[in-house]
Amino acid sequence: MAIFKNIESLGALAGKRVLLRADLNVPMKLDDDGNRVVTDDTRIQSVTPTIKALARAGARVLVLSHFGRPKGERNLDLSLEPLGQPLANATRLPVSYIDDCIGAEVIETTNAMEDGAVLLLENVRFYAEETENDPDFAAELAKNADFFVNDAFSCCHRSHASTVGIAEILPSAAGLALEKELVALESALGTPVHPVAALVGGAKVSTKLDVLTHLVEKVDHLIIGGGMANTFLAAQGVDVGASLCEHDLASTAIAIMENAAKSGCKIHLPSDVVVAKEFKAGAKNRAISANDVASDEMILDVGAASAADVASALESCKTLIWNGPMGAFEIEPFDAATVTVAKVAGALTEAGALISVAGGGDTVAALNHAGVADQFSHISTAGGAFLEWMEGKELPGVAVLLAH
Repeated sequence: MAIFKNIESLGALAGKRVLLRADLNVPMKLDDDGNRVVTDDTRIQSVTPTIKALARAGARVLVLSHFGRPKGERNLDLSLEPLGQPLANATRLPVSYIDDCIGAEVIETTNAMEDGAVLLLENVRFYAEETENDPDFAAELAKNADFFVNDAFSCCHRSHASTVGIAEILPSAAGLALEKELVALESALGTPVHPVAALVGGAKVSTKLDVLTHLVEKVDHLIIGGGMANTFLAAQGVDVGASLCEHDLASTAIAIMENAAKSGCKIHLPSDVVVAKEFKAGAKNRAISANDVASDEMILDVGAASAADVASALESCKTLIWNGPMGAFEIEPFDAATVTVAKVAGALTEAGALISVAGGGDTVAALNHAGVADQFSHISTAGGAFLEWMEGKELPGVAVLLAH
């Protein structure tokens, strides 16, 4: 495993200014008084242990984040100011706020901070130079601090000034959440315990081509669900009726299956499915063989027999990587296969028989729906970064933290 620098590698932090890159891009809504309020504080909770650890060490903690897509312009509707109080509530520390992230006033404020204090800086994407990884802008950010800590895995696939540029200037390290994430991902795909299974679902093969291509060379079992499975079934000559299917990717699906065979990876596709003529809750449906789909029917879930086969395969595995649901889990009864397999994976993990790592927005929602999210070894809330990791790509924000 590549060795990355952690907080301990920075040495004594008392009296030092530490710029902490967090991801505070949390869901918000307007309350009855027109104030922006947080509706899901998962990302705030994620960075809380690092903030508290730095504060306990006597560091002056400067929290830096983006929010929304201001496109390089100051937009008060995307200000981080409303996140000061939720951050204070989560950390149980007083949190001050300043309406910029660079400049003389920021430097003056950071120099005057007390040890262990926390300062929330303004949205870093108010500057277009951030997403351009402009070296001069990175240098301006670096003037605020003595050390840099990145705790935003969800941003590590971006080569931005606040993830890469500043880390090339200041002594840098991974925060506690990022450290935990990297250790979990390494255990799942870097140096995993075999047999390894990967469950990949979702609507389209085209969005996960690189994932599938990479995984067939790394895992022992590749379980394909969701609309993606339809493309693979169709490539084998199965009539999938009116189902979501990328027929133009038939040759690509065949190539992936051929590569899997060469690599000794078993691909699992549904042999039975649940179909309906309309996509809505409570729609009239039937469970049938995958070979019996009518022209006006849509495959909306994997059948019970196939779900049982997947569950059986997991019982023989030691490691599981999960990205994407088995079917249209948002609508009953098309959540059955996802829930069945998720519960088996959760139980195996709790029993110590399986290391389970999951990631991606739909995946987190599906596992929460199944009531097993807390049973998994690790769940990543990152979207793009998690996918790029599954594709085997180097993440710039992680690479810059590697100890050389």
